[in-house]
Amino acid sequence: MNDQTPQRDGRPRRSGGRAARTALRSAKLAEDLRPVRAGLPGGTYKPLSDADIQAIHEAALVALEEIGLIDAPESGVDAMVQAGAILGDDNRLRFPRRLVMQMLGKAAKSVTLHGRDPKHDLDLTGAKVHYGTAGAAVHMVDVQGRAYRDSTVQDLFDAAKIVDRMDNIHFLQRPMVCRDIPDNREMDYNTIYAAVSGTKKHVGTSFTEPDFVDDCLEMLHMMAGSEEAWRVRPFVLNSNCFVVPPMKFATESCQVMEKCIAGGMPVLLLSAGQAGATAPAPIAGAIVQAVAECLAGVVYVNAIKPGHPAVFGTWPFVSDLRTGAMSGGSGEQALLTAGCAQMHHFYGLPGGAAAGIADAKLPDMQAGWEQMCSNVMAGLSGLNMVYEAAGMHASLLGFCHESLILGNDLLGQAMRCVRGIEVNEATLGLDTMRSVCLEGPGHYLGSDQTLALMQTEYIYPEVADRTSPKEWAENDKPDLIETAMAAKEKILSEPSSAWLDPATDEAIRARFNIHLKAQ
Repeated sequence: MNDQTPQRDGRPRRSGGRAARTALRSAKLAEDLRPVRAGLPGGTYKPLSDADIQAIHEAALVALEEIGLIDAPESGVDAMVQAGAILGDDNRLRFPRRLVMQMLGKAAKSVTLHGRDPKHDLDLTGAKVHYGTAGAAVHMVDVQGRAYRDSTVQDLFDAAKIVDRMDNIHFLQRPMVCRDIPDNREMDYNTIYAAVSGTKKHVGTSFTEPDFVDDCLEMLHMMAGSEEAWRVRPFVLNSNCFVVPPMKFATESCQVMEKCIAGGMPVLLLSAGQAGATAPAPIAGAIVQAVAECLAGVVYVNAIKPGHPAVFGTWPFVSDLRTGAMSGGSGEQALLTAGCAQMHHFYGLPGGAAAGIADAKLPDMQAGWEQMCSNVMAGLSGLNMVYEAAGMHASLLGFCHESLILGNDLLGQAMRCVRGIEVNEATLGLDTMRSVCLEGPGHYLGSDQTLALMQTEYIYPEVADRTSPKEWAENDKPDLIETAMAAKEKILSEPSSAWLDPATDEAIRARFNIHLKAQ
């Protein structure tokens, strides 16, 4: 039997030698040669036409002029009125379109979200795509026991450790609540400690009350080495639900935002209405409200500090209108997120929205199709920050470590879709076709072109199984979930490479009540 004859399992035999191909495949590639990486440009998928975008923009401006928002704190009202907003007798702030356009001109367009390690910096210009976690899950998914339990600070640290090792998960926004820490002040700074100690990638978090921000900034200054060093490279972002849809400011969250801006922390302006409940039921209407609320946020931020780094966080969610329950894994959610990405591009602002949410309770087939659908559409639309992209189950109520492992494979495939098809003289391949068909063996398996593109054109899963049925049986029929569990346990058995240096860690523990055990 020669190299050209099929094997018994029906696959053609490959020339070049298995050992040689394996060695070639496993060789470490430079970052710029990897098939996928953070920041690949998307933007090829556009569910909204140019006329649609203009209509949504106009509707959002009308909503701001005629409806406005209520319940900003006094400090915010003063800043926005001084900038040109109008406070009505009904205590609603209304925003003339001239003011909105003026503040869009002042808003930061080129934003970099820093990691503790510069190699993890995120460039949010244009349609560059980054996938990461987010959320406030109150439960952990116990895959083996098929059950849910309360999430803890150890779970958050473990999630950060896993994310730090996942090439296709580019940032860690706090995905769960540390329910084992009842004191909210301690929970806020322990959340930062656990996340930063587990990964050197960019981190996002939120704060329960304005008074808790100062302690957290003090801790971040210690981690960075000084306040000056922190302000040069702030590696934590404030995820801020500054509005309570429909069209109301969240008073305490706005006060938190003001403190974060003063402290040099980037902010995510997060509007999270739920279509059919706290946002209009039509997909276009939900986008209009989210855009209007976030435009109000742009006015707010730039009235306080022009050009402060802020992410335009239109996060409208979908309801199952039969029950009113959230349906984050739906096709409608995927459309909402992609449409929001187009609005970010229209304004030229760095943007973020939610995708990758599973309504499924476990990492099963339902979770797979729900997560892949919205993640691919978000990436193809060129969404800068794709939040909730891995790990989230039960419509954001549950978080799963194994799903981070599985999600890394899924997001690698999604990023390959984002990268698209490269068409040039070399990839058209006519010279190789002539050689193979007229002079060679009649297949491309051992061609120089194929071998050269094995790693740079194709991405291969880490845990997914692509063996033949015969090979699968010979390998004891590996189960995907068990494989993910084993990968998780291996990562968690090793020390965190992001752990703070001993002197800094000791100083932080002397100043703060740290609940996570020292490494």
